[in-house]
Amino acid sequence: QVQLVESGGGLVQAGGSLRLSCVASGLTFSAYVMGWFRQAPGKEREFIAGIHRSGLSTSYKDSVKGRFTISRDNAKNTVYLQMDSLKPEDTAVYYCATSPSRVTIPMGPPAYDNWGQGTQVTVSS
Repeated sequence: QVQLVESGGGLVQAGGSLRLSCVASGLTFSAYVMGWFRQAPGKEREFIAGIHRSGLSTSYKDSVKGRFTISRDNAKNTVYLQMDSLKPEDTAVYYCATSPSRVTIPMGPPAYDNWGQGTQVTVSS
C-alpha cells in the first residue's frame, strides 16, 4: 500500500520560511518523479514544483521560482520543499504526489497517481 505523508506546514508571517517534508512508503521511491501541488479554497489544485527521479532536474511554477526549492533524498524516501520569502498568496493546502513519468516532469495533476493527505500552510500579512 502506497502512502505519502506530508509534514512541516503551519502558520508563518509574510517573509518567513517553512520546510515541507513528504515521506513515501510502499513503493520504489527512486522510480518516481515527485511533485508538490497546492490548493487554496475555491481554487483548483496547481503544480508548484517537481523533481526528476535522479534529483538532477527540477521544474517550478513561475510565481515560486527563486523562493521555493524542491529536493529529494532517495535513501530516505523523502522529498522536501523549502519555502522562503513566503507571501500571503502562498496560503493553501500543500500536497506531495508521485508520477511514473520516465522523462519529463509533468505539471498536470492527472499525471500523478499517488497523493498525500496534505499539510496546511498559512501566511499572515
